[in-house]
Amino acid sequence: MKNQISFKKRHLFNDVVVSSEKKDKLPELLVISTFPPRECGIATYSEDLIFALNNKFEQSFVIKICALENESEKHKYANDVEYVLETDKSNSYRELVKSINENDTIKIVLLQHEFGLFKNNESDLIALLQNTNKAKIIAFHTILPNPDILLRENVQNLNKAIDSIIVMTKASQKILVNDYGIAIEKITVIPHGTHLVKYTEKTFLKEKYQVANRKIIATFGLLSSGKCIETSINALRSIIKNHPEVLFLVIGKTHPTVVKNEGEKYRKNLEDRITALQLNKNVKFINKYLALDELLEYLQLTDIYLFTSKDKNQAVSGTFSYAISCGCPIISTPIPHAVEVLQKGTGVIIDFENSIQLAEQVNNLLDNAQLCKEISSNGIHKLAPTAWENSAISHALLFEEMSNKKIQLQYKIPKINLNHFKKLTTEFGMIQFSIINQPDINSGYTLDDNARALVAICQNFELTSNVEDIKLINLYFNFIKYCLQPEGYFLNYVDENKNFTKQNSENLEDSNGRSIWALGYLISISDLLPIELELEAKKTFQLALANVKKIHSPRAMAFIIKGIYYSNAKNNSVENVIVLKHLSDKLVQMYRHESDENWQWFESYLTYANSILPEAMLCAYLTTGIPIYKEIAKKSFTFLLSKIFTKKGINVISNKGWLHNTNELTPSYIGGEQPIDVAYSILALSKFYEVFQDQKYLEKIKLAFDWFLGKNHLHQIIYNPCTGGCYDGLEDTYINLNQGAESTVSYLMARLTIEKYF
Repeated sequence: MKNQISFKKRHLFNDVVVSSEKKDKLPELLVISTFPPRECGIATYSEDLIFALNNKFEQSFVIKICALENESEKHKYANDVEYVLETDKSNSYRELVKSINENDTIKIVLLQHEFGLFKNNESDLIALLQNTNKAKIIAFHTILPNPDILLRENVQNLNKAIDSIIVMTKASQKILVNDYGIAIEKITVIPHGTHLVKYTEKTFLKEKYQVANRKIIATFGLLSSGKCIETSINALRSIIKNHPEVLFLVIGKTHPTVVKNEGEKYRKNLEDRITALQLNKNVKFINKYLALDELLEYLQLTDIYLFTSKDKNQAVSGTFSYAISCGCPIISTPIPHAVEVLQKGTGVIIDFENSIQLAEQVNNLLDNAQLCKEISSNGIHKLAPTAWENSAISHALLFEEMSNKKIQLQYKIPKINLNHFKKLTTEFGMIQFSIINQPDINSGYTLDDNARALVAICQNFELTSNVEDIKLINLYFNFIKYCLQPEGYFLNYVDENKNFTKQNSENLEDSNGRSIWALGYLISISDLLPIELELEAKKTFQLALANVKKIHSPRAMAFIIKGIYYSNAKNNSVENVIVLKHLSDKLVQMYRHESDENWQWFESYLTYANSILPEAMLCAYLTTGIPIYKEIAKKSFTFLLSKIFTKKGINVISNKGWLHNTNELTPSYIGGEQPIDVAYSILALSKFYEVFQDQKYLEKIKLAFDWFLGKNHLHQIIYNPCTGGCYDGLEDTYINLNQGAESTVSYLMARLTIEKYF
């Protein structure tokens, strides 16, 4: 028996230790597809999909691979491949059916279908699917419109033999329904996956690849005449008249099938054309199969991407998708995929084989940097849902449904990653906002973000004892001190020049509360800190408590209670406990005033950061032992959990509308969910689990954390494992892709909190 799938060529898995006995009990998914080292688009697609599935889920299923070969396409595989189907031999189909049916652990068969792979053997394929006694899914990579009778009958027979169909565009779905008579309920649209990228600066990448000071237009993919590269070459003369600095990169080796049938004839014709047009200084062939990281860097340094396929029926293009997700402004011929995606300012469509239009559009974009920037941003946002992580989620949900719950999905927890956390940090503090994953220094700094950052880095230091964290602890602590005014209160907003802004005229109570929480948490780990830092933290903490009895915001009071609770663990102070009791009694009074049989809460509505209120009451009980604090903590938290949790996961109160105490108490909010609310819920659940040891709290911690990983109403990732950043919000129909300080630090606090449990 070969080992479970492992890719070392392009990726490294986040290994999860599971006993072989446990693995054997997991349901198996068999993927029938071409597979590396075979060089073709479907092989690459399947490798990326399988990696994404294995990297996204654990202890959910085991993926096995059946590689497609024929007499002229033989390959030596690593342990990735369990079976081989020789597509030009009828007996091989029958042997595969026997192997599948005899393996009770195989629950689902997923076939990656392309008509050319089964040419002259479609009847054998249909028989294989008909005779396989497992749930079967077929992913059509090509859907031809207006089929003749034979093609239509062939696809209909495939449809009858399987349980579900995957296509990659709505256009393909429409063709299957209208031209082939297939029920729409049977079809799932899962777009071609794309890779998350870190969006490195073009200038840096151009210098790295020795194309500095050039405007780069590019195309990539396995070379064949169908890509119609001559359209771009013919347009170059007009382009370089206006922009002599242009360099056209043709990235990719010739398709192996083309080489086998005609050698390098097509590439040689292109080279001769380039020489005849005297374009040698403006065209460069990169004649190799690029590793993924290198390819993504080439795409990021590209100023304009050209897609000139002349195949009017090409349903989808992976090269096209990768280019857009890398931020390339794209000019494309109107294949169905392009027509569907390049809408509302996400790209430019030109006619097939029209060099004049191509030259005009390239020059227009090169002359308009702002338009390029807008198209790039629109494209990135348009294709964000197609990230391989999201594709894996969509596939896995379908597998779960098709298996009749024999497959139960368990999201894999990502490794702790501080890259974006540190990227947001300057020598002064943590920057407030980010444009995608690029920190926006113009947004300045806030005390809120730096206070939370101090808590997070203290958590990390507790976990890792990494002495490098001391520098960051000092940095965020010094920012807090910078915001502390002589009167004993904090200002929140600081611009990029370290000046306090006019925004500080706004309500600052919550910011003051957060700072006291952060200082208290810092003091709670004082045994690990240099003595001078410990003494300065305690001094600052006491200064910050000078005016807190005047505070009226319930959340500010809750943060202060938490701060005193943490501080008291290492710095017992009767005076501080008196302050804690004063604030806790205020919350008790609020609770008694607002609560009734159906509404166990401190206010007449649920708003933001709700979970810190019951958590603070529990901290007050742990500090004082006063029973009423514990009673209200338990009742209010149980009430809150009933409003934000379902069996499917967490749905925190939306910032689009609070949940009011009315006759209708069922939440109707969707969208506007913030990472910070999910993180605060996890922190509170952790505290309640520590005290009560109720397994239900632990289960909810995992459910809540899975929200970041894709268990939300859009089934899309909120945490970006490529950057280590967290997206700024889950809206009703889209994700806010900016990765600012609040969301990124909130995720990190949640991730560090669950480390002790999972």
